[in-house]
Amino acid sequence: MLTNQGCEDTSPQPEKAAVPQLGKESIKEVVAAMSLEEKAALVVGTGMDSQMNEDDKEDGPDIPVGNTQKLVPGAAGTTYSIPRLGITAMVLADGPAGLRISPTRENDTTTYYCTAFPVATLMASTWDTDLVYEIGQATGNEVLEYGTDILLAPAMNIHRNPLCGRNFEYYSEDPLVSGKMAAAMVKGVQSRGVGATIKHFAANNAEKNRLALNTIVSERALREIYLKGFRIAVEEANPWAVMSAYNGINGTTCSESHDLLTKILRGDWGYAGFVMTDWFAGSDAAAQMKAGNDMIMPGNKDQSATIAAAVKEGRLDEGILDANVERILTVLVQSPRFKGYEFTNRPDLKKHADLTRRTATEGMVLLKNNAAALPLSGDIKSVAAFGNTSYDIITGGTGSGDVNEAYSVALADGLKGAGYILDEKLIGVYTAYLKEEKSKVPPRGILDPPVVIPEMSMDDGLIDESAENADCAIITIGRNSGEGRDRTAVEGDFNLTGDEISMIERVTQAFHAKGKNSIVILNIGGVVETVSWRDIPDAILLAWQAGQETGNAIADVLSGKANPSGKLASTFPVKYQDVPSAKNFPGVVTEPIPEDQRPEGIAGLLMAEPSEIRYPDGIYVGYRYYDTFGVSTAYEFGYGLSYTTFSYGNLTLGSKAFDKRLEVSIDVTNTGETAGKEIVQVYLSAPDKKLEKPEKELKAFAKTGLLAPGESRTLSFIIDAGDLASYDSDTSSWVADAGDYTIKIGASSKDIRQQDTFTLGEEVLVQKTEKALAPVSVVDELQQE
Repeated sequence: MLTNQGCEDTSPQPEKAAVPQLGKESIKEVVAAMSLEEKAALVVGTGMDSQMNEDDKEDGPDIPVGNTQKLVPGAAGTTYSIPRLGITAMVLADGPAGLRISPTRENDTTTYYCTAFPVATLMASTWDTDLVYEIGQATGNEVLEYGTDILLAPAMNIHRNPLCGRNFEYYSEDPLVSGKMAAAMVKGVQSRGVGATIKHFAANNAEKNRLALNTIVSERALREIYLKGFRIAVEEANPWAVMSAYNGINGTTCSESHDLLTKILRGDWGYAGFVMTDWFAGSDAAAQMKAGNDMIMPGNKDQSATIAAAVKEGRLDEGILDANVERILTVLVQSPRFKGYEFTNRPDLKKHADLTRRTATEGMVLLKNNAAALPLSGDIKSVAAFGNTSYDIITGGTGSGDVNEAYSVALADGLKGAGYILDEKLIGVYTAYLKEEKSKVPPRGILDPPVVIPEMSMDDGLIDESAENADCAIITIGRNSGEGRDRTAVEGDFNLTGDEISMIERVTQAFHAKGKNSIVILNIGGVVETVSWRDIPDAILLAWQAGQETGNAIADVLSGKANPSGKLASTFPVKYQDVPSAKNFPGVVTEPIPEDQRPEGIAGLLMAEPSEIRYPDGIYVGYRYYDTFGVSTAYEFGYGLSYTTFSYGNLTLGSKAFDKRLEVSIDVTNTGETAGKEIVQVYLSAPDKKLEKPEKELKAFAKTGLLAPGESRTLSFIIDAGDLASYDSDTSSWVADAGDYTIKIGASSKDIRQQDTFTLGEEVLVQKTEKALAPVSVVDELQQE
């Protein structure tokens, strides 16, 4: 009898079934071929410093929070790969003001700098969605060419309170502005074949105890204020990803909220992308899967094991897990890494810097300009620059919104580049002072608060000498904040310090004594108090944090090379106590953690104390509150001066009776002597019948092109039934009341230039929604003490 011992078996063998490959077979076939453990791994990120599969073995130890060494060093995270099924990893990277990756790499002499673009508060102040789209395109190019797949931006929470530490990352107090800006950014980024992520979904309007903060807010306020911007971005731009927020809403953590992520996001809005957690958010991995939170970031093996165990034990339906996986894979097949894109690591940083400089000038807001102090006249040749921030410019906020740029241009350098002679003695004094003070500052971690160097004391002799020699004074006031903490306090942060006001007073007095002007520059990311000191200087320019070209852009505006055309997308109140949320921000701790149980550093920061914040202001946020209740402001929503003037005329409504949609047009004319751009704002006042309404609400806006002196342009807008509707919590529907509506077109929320009325003959049910996110008790009415 013959055997095959020691011989090759040449008999026919059954063919092995081919393993489905992503991109060749359908996604459902690929999911069907996955083991439970593979599915559970795919819905969890690969961690910050763990090794979850063979692709990640280059990881080193002690990777700092917010960074990973996988595939693209310094990116925020990566997804799990399954080579046998053709499933590649995706690289996810911050951030809202430009791509955040490590600029240097071990054993590599190449640098990987990214462009620090202007922060979101400045971009919103441009009111120019086309320009924001360009910024998105440039950012998307850097995402693509540096080998990343998805940008963790834009951030688009509402400016409910000026002390929120991340307001610089967010656009506005108004959901329409936030939504339109975010949609433009998403479309720009995704035009480059990479993904964008809208965040933090939703109502993440405070940083203190963010991982354990329960937000109590009415359904109407959620729908009209805190969710509306996200809805606009989803419906107009279809972002690849949505990031669920740390906080809870009405008792349920966002990443575990089926109401938020499935009923509203997917059911009411039709969203088809995937949802990821914010980093380390949530505590119940199975609950996150059930809610529709498809991916947990940055992820760890224990979470994958928990999900697999939940399926085996019947606590999680594997069909739900399959749906999570399918949504991730549907996005993954669009990613450049999956498509095999050969990235260059060489984006056009020079071109992007030029765009940054141009955008910065478009978003700077001229708050005051007495006797045409700006632009600086041709007689002004020399400038004395005061304030730490004139020499140590703040390009953007801290935390995940920071960018590792190759350079930044200080104001002093920008002025020199514009041809101005600077007071060299003053430069020397400030340079020495800042060097000495910075030497005392310990190294900072990514989530450590910004270091504040106090303004130096100057004797009157130095000020007088500068006033004698220079033609004008520039005084820069700086503010910074970032992720993980709200701004430090009202005094010394929202309000200027005594030393800062004294500097403005003393410098202005000395220069006025010589018949010379003083100009204050606000190099800030969020709103500050101005009323107590704004009468002192001759002009105030709100420069925001304008990215790496900040100094050059400010110089462009001061010199008149660029005419400032920005307008405020958030109100500047007279005082902090006037802010409708001032009495309940940032919430109260409900379960204190003893200090001896709180570790130091990042671990202590992540150990948030269970807290609660109530939103009794309801829909009355920002100008909706100030204009409705007659509260004075320092500078109202939509405010901004120009080096020229504009007139509005010939307001035309397509009909006096509303029928599905209404066309509105207005003529805008440059009535001054300088070419400039105007931002036109369309507000609507609705009848108070079934629901209480704000005095007015922004419904549309547009920015003209550059108008020469005497030139006119006609702008047209479409108002649809959705613009007329308010959210009725009792019926879970958007309803437009019958009655008379007033169109108000203005240069700001309080500077209304033209208005007209039209009528809606009968109530219109615009959309029926699912009941979702109902609070325990209704807090929709404004509660005033």
